[in-house]
Amino acid sequence: MRDKYTTMEKSIDEINIRIRDGNARVVTAEEMPDIVAELGEEAALREVDVVTTGTFGAMCSSGAFFNFGHADPPIRMERVWLNDVEAYAGVAAVDAYLGATQQSTTQGDRYGGAHVIEDLISGRSVELRAMSRGTDCYPLRTVTTNLLLEDFNTATMLNPRNAYQCYNAAANSTDRVLHTYMGTLLPNCGNVSYSGAGALSPLANDPTYHVIGSGVPIFLGGAQGMVVGEGTQSSPATGFATLMTTGDLTHMSPDYIRAATFQGYGVTMYVGLGVPLPVTDLTVVRSTAVRDEDLTTGVVDYGVPSRDRPTLRRVTYAELKSGRIEINGEEVRTSSLSSYRKARQVAEALKGWVEMGSIALSLPTRRVDATRRTRPMRETKLVPRVREVMETKVVCITEDEPITEAALKLLRGETNHLPILDGDHRLVGIVTTYDVTKAVARPGDRLCVRDIMTRKVVRTTPEEAVDIAAQKLERHNISALPVVDPQNRVIGMLTALNLGKLLGGRWKA
Repeated sequence: MRDKYTTMEKSIDEINIRIRDGNARVVTAEEMPDIVAELGEEAALREVDVVTTGTFGAMCSSGAFFNFGHADPPIRMERVWLNDVEAYAGVAAVDAYLGATQQSTTQGDRYGGAHVIEDLISGRSVELRAMSRGTDCYPLRTVTTNLLLEDFNTATMLNPRNAYQCYNAAANSTDRVLHTYMGTLLPNCGNVSYSGAGALSPLANDPTYHVIGSGVPIFLGGAQGMVVGEGTQSSPATGFATLMTTGDLTHMSPDYIRAATFQGYGVTMYVGLGVPLPVTDLTVVRSTAVRDEDLTTGVVDYGVPSRDRPTLRRVTYAELKSGRIEINGEEVRTSSLSSYRKARQVAEALKGWVEMGSIALSLPTRRVDATRRTRPMRETKLVPRVREVMETKVVCITEDEPITEAALKLLRGETNHLPILDGDHRLVGIVTTYDVTKAVARPGDRLCVRDIMTRKVVRTTPEEAVDIAAQKLERHNISALPVVDPQNRVIGMLTALNLGKLLGGRWKA
């Protein structure tokens, strides 16, 4: 017979006593909504002591601190590589921080910091190389050795940003495939990619940081860890809260730490993370009663190369997990980058720890500001825009004119590219000197411009960043871009020569 609480609160000490005595009722966040629906909030508060959460997804902002111990003679490591992946050595003589996304100097994005960490956790040795200029107290200039995880004095995972409360789903409205940290996005909104465990995720069950904060014990990579505090880029006021987490690498498992490479993006690390939530009051009961149907996120268009990408629509996690959603009247397939099966395993493993009394719960030693929101970068020197470097004097031609007229315009030497306009002066195509040369070489053919023009024109706009325009030139192996206004009228031309002058000057500066 469980005690009847006369107030609508339980202390953390009461809950820990129940855990110690083996009387605690522990459930996962997946189970809690049905319990609240069946018993009601007050009865659920009396009945349930702990709710466990879990997530398993790509958490790029992860890494580890290492202490290697001193060599003989000693060395002050100024540059450090682990399996040819460079770590940051500006910490101390034989300390370094290895970021999960750092790429190998020899294998590129096929191997990176996350792979080094997984190798160590899996019991494989890694090669440490370090170099120094040498000093009186640290005379050694180079060292190379092979190390197992047990050889490190310290191997502490410290992840600056983990466990997003919610993350936008991704789609792509352009006509080409995009390779992003949200996976491969098919053209014309051909798929939607999302991440996160939804109602099982830690911060989805405590969006106001009511019981999550500094000092709270967690499941991290198969080991007991701790919340350091709010994560970098945390924005709980907008639904994008994060956690900074830490744990001992030597107790972690490759079942919950896995390296991965996203095509066209680079290395990342999948992290299993769970937080046990003490059910201390009705606030916790209500927040842990959340279902996938209650959690929404935006489907964001990653085809727009901007910080503030447009949202195509709002969706619930229930819709995303169904496998299909509707965008602009079309049914689009959805797929998850994270593993719900592994998230369940995390929550269940954490549940077992609590039931066995192998982890003691605590409330935050320092609260997190739930009203905090991130700000964009303060840019004192703005990225140049196309309008600043484009040529405004543009030689054009209409699609009905003969090729000989195009040849004459090109022979004047004013341009190597002729934008083609329709009767309303809108861009419909482009021809180059090469196109016209091939056509003129066939004198028997009476061709006009529309017969040889390229109809699928890569273009830019006056407000587009020159870096994005440069990417277009490189990607399509072309040397010029027509600049168009919102009505698709040509107002300028941007050439590789324009960009070369600008970028060359920028790097010199």
